[in-house]
Amino acid sequence: MTTDDAVILVVDDLPQNVKLMDAVLTPRGFVVHTAASGEEALAWLSRQVPDLVLLDILMPGIDGYETCRQIRANPATSFLPVVMVTASGQEQKLRAIEAGADDFLTKPFEQAELLARVRSLVRVKRYHDTIERQAAELADWNRELEAKVAAQVTELERVGRLRRFLSPQVAGLVVESGDDGFLQSHRSEITAVYCDLRGFTSFAETAEPEEVISVLREYHQALGDLVFRFEGTLEHFAGDGLLVFFNDPIPCPDAPERAVRMAVAMRGRVAELAEGWRSHGHELGFGVGIAQGYATLGRVGFEGRYDYAAIGTVTNVSARLSAQAQAGQILATQRVVTGAAEVAVTRSLGPMELRGITRPVEVFDILGLDAARVTP
Repeated sequence: MTTDDAVILVVDDLPQNVKLMDAVLTPRGFVVHTAASGEEALAWLSRQVPDLVLLDILMPGIDGYETCRQIRANPATSFLPVVMVTASGQEQKLRAIEAGADDFLTKPFEQAELLARVRSLVRVKRYHDTIERQAAELADWNRELEAKVAAQVTELERVGRLRRFLSPQVAGLVVESGDDGFLQSHRSEITAVYCDLRGFTSFAETAEPEEVISVLREYHQALGDLVFRFEGTLEHFAGDGLLVFFNDPIPCPDAPERAVRMAVAMRGRVAELAEGWRSHGHELGFGVGIAQGYATLGRVGFEGRYDYAAIGTVTNVSARLSAQAQAGQILATQRVVTGAAEVAVTRSLGPMELRGITRPVEVFDILGLDAARVTP
């Protein structure tokens, strides 16, 4: 650490003393400023903080002792090195210590001694400045870190809320864009998929609660994974009932196709689970209903417990179709089949009366996917 360009304030009312110190210090790379009195020195220090003060004791006005005490009393200069220039005498040195001086220089001084004391204290000042700067930087970093942590916590809470009903991919897009306006009530065309288990009610009545929970856990895990994989919007789990829709809040031009492909994948996954359930004496099937139409969507609930809901006939139709489906059957409306014509293999079941739906609905059985035309 160099002491070059260190700023020294020389305070002395005798011009010859000032010139002498300047002649010693300036050629060695120090920048010398001068003041002829304690008052002038304090005024100068209010505008700038040097690296060291060479302070004479005997001056008109306030003397060196009082000047030193005021330097120490000011938080901006409390750690500023002060060398008091004294005449011979132990009493002056003791008073200088009491006033807060860091070192002494006895008149007449030697150049080597002056330079040694100045350089030593300037190094101390530079170390102190470095520590203070690092402390300030650390404080800034801590504030920045606290702000980042707070922002991340807020973001995590927001992502957590979104991921309650959105796939991770969609939630990530919403978080990155910063736009959650979709939570406000709006109207949109969606493809709704409702599914549930055949025989679940009787199973829940006769099985032990632990068995019911175990089945539901496996069932929800398997279907939830597929909902996220196909980037559907999960409205809710209700026991064995599950409602998912596509094309909101993120537009999905292939919504019917994606809904059909997800339903077929769900059917296959639940069929695998059913084999394990059957080995424990549980006979459970799986049915799906898919419908397409307009709904009103938005956030419903109360502070601390919100859901993203779709309200409309389309969700009711999908639920009624699911209720009509036999085990392993996927029933869909005409609009869904038309939209998924490129991938779906279907069989018409003709018009069907659905509970709560005024007019008969043309229903199709989704037999599977046309593997030759489905992109892996």
